[in-house]
Amino acid sequence: MEWVIGNMAPLMFAALVFFLLFGYPVAFALAANGILFGLLGIELGLLTPALFQALPERIFGIMANDTLLAIPFFTFMGLVLERSGMAEDLLDTIGQLFGPIRGGLAYAVIFVGALLAATTGVVAASVISMGLISLPIMLRYGYDKRLATGVIAASGTLAQIIPPSLVLIIMADQLGRSVGDMYEGALLPGLILSSMYVGYVVLLTIIKPEAAPALPPEARTLRGLKLFTRVLTSLVPPLVLIFLVLGTIFMGIATPTEGGAMGATGALILALMRRRLNLKLLRQAMETTGKLSSFVIFILIGSTVFGLVFRAVNGDLWVEHLLTSLPGGQMGFLIVVNIMVFLLAFFLDFFELSFIIVPLLAPVADKLGIDLIWFGVLLAVNMQTSFMHPPFGFALFYLRSVAPSSIKTTDIYWGAIPFVCIQIIMVAIIIIFPNVVSYGDPVEREAQSHQIQDGSNLDALLHGGASPANGQSSPDDLMKRLQGN
Repeated sequence: MEWVIGNMAPLMFAALVFFLLFGYPVAFALAANGILFGLLGIELGLLTPALFQALPERIFGIMANDTLLAIPFFTFMGLVLERSGMAEDLLDTIGQLFGPIRGGLAYAVIFVGALLAATTGVVAASVISMGLISLPIMLRYGYDKRLATGVIAASGTLAQIIPPSLVLIIMADQLGRSVGDMYEGALLPGLILSSMYVGYVVLLTIIKPEAAPALPPEARTLRGLKLFTRVLTSLVPPLVLIFLVLGTIFMGIATPTEGGAMGATGALILALMRRRLNLKLLRQAMETTGKLSSFVIFILIGSTVFGLVFRAVNGDLWVEHLLTSLPGGQMGFLIVVNIMVFLLAFFLDFFELSFIIVPLLAPVADKLGIDLIWFGVLLAVNMQTSFMHPPFGFALFYLRSVAPSSIKTTDIYWGAIPFVCIQIIMVAIIIIFPNVVSYGDPVEREAQSHQIQDGSNLDALLHGGASPANGQSSPDDLMKRLQGN
C-alpha cells in the first residue's frame, strides 16, 4: 500500500489514459477517475473527506465564468452564417476572381477558408461547406484529387487558429489569460499559415501544372463590372462582421463575450438580408450551439474534479519534476511538449488536449519563464494537426462524409500529409521567431513575463479554469506546495 500511496499521481494519470483508450466519454472519464482516486486516497489516509467540499464552489466558479459565454455566441454566429449560404457565395465569387490563373480554385478555397475562420470559428462548418461546394467543381476541371482534398481540409482547419477560434477561448481560460490577448497573438501566425498554404499551391503549379489547371473561359461567367460588383457585395458584409467582432476586441471597445454577442446579432442580420433566416435555421443553430456548449462545460467540470484530486495527491509536483528535469531548459521543454502534443493529437481532439494536457503544462511553462499567451498560441497551432492527422483527423472524416465516391479515403489521407508538414513547420517558426506571436504593449508584456503569478491564477490553471474560493489558498501556501514543502 505504501507503493500505491507514493505513486498515486502516475497511477491516476495512467488510469485516465486507460479509460480514454477504451472509448469512455472524456467528461465522465475525467470525473470518474477523480472521484475514484479521491475515495481511494481517503481510504488510504492520504486525503481527507473535506477535499470534496471544494467541488461545489469550483463548479459554480465555472458556471459564473463570463469568458465561457463567448463559446455559444461564436458557435451560434458560425452556424447561422454557414446555413445562410455565405460560404457558397464567397466560394463562387472568389473562384471566378482567381479562375483565370493556375491553381485559382485552390487559392479561392484558402482565401475563403481564412475568411470563414474569421467569421465562423467552427472547423466542421468550414470543411463541410467547402467540401460540398468546391470539391465537385475542382474535380470537374481536372484538379489533382489529393491537392483538392488536402487544400479543403487544411483551409477548414484555419478556423482553429484564426480568431474567433473556439480553441483559443478555451486555451485562454485554461491558461488564466485574456481571450483578447490570445486572439491578437494568434492572428499573425494564422495569416502566415494561410500564406504558406498558398505558397505550397504556387510551388505545385510550377512543378506539376496539370495538378491545378486554370478555369476554362466558358466556366468564367462573371467578368468586368459584374464581377467587381459581385466581389463587393459578397466580401463587404463578412468583412464588416469581422471588424465588428475582432476589431472591437483588439481596440479594447468590447470584451470577447460582447464581441461574440455582436457577431451573433450581425450573423442574424446578414441572414435576414439574404432572406435565408427562418425558424428551421434558427432551431438547427440553437440546438447545435446548445449541444456544443454543454459538451464543453461537461468536460470542464470533469477536468475540475480530476484536477482537484490530482493536485491533492501532488500530481502537479510530479509533472513539474518530470518536465523541469529535462535537459535543455526552455528549449528542451518546448521540444518534448510539442512532440508529445503532436503524438497525442493522433488520438485526442483539441477539446480533450486543452482540458487534460494544458492545465498540467501551464504551471511548468510559467515557472520556466515562458510567456503563457505565446505558449498557448504555439500549442493551438500544434493541436491544429489533430484535425489533419491520418487516419483519425476529424477534418478528414468531415470531408469523407461529403466527398463523392470517386475520391478514395487514401486520396484524402495523402492529400493531408503535405499540409500537416506545413503546420509542423509553422510550429518551428513560432519557436525560432517568438515575436511572430505579438499582442498588447511589448514593454508591459516583457515585465509580465518575469512576474510570479499570484496564487489564484496558478490555482485556476490547475483546476480546469475555475477560480478557487476566497480564502481557500494563499499565494504563500501555494508556493510552498509547489516547492514540495
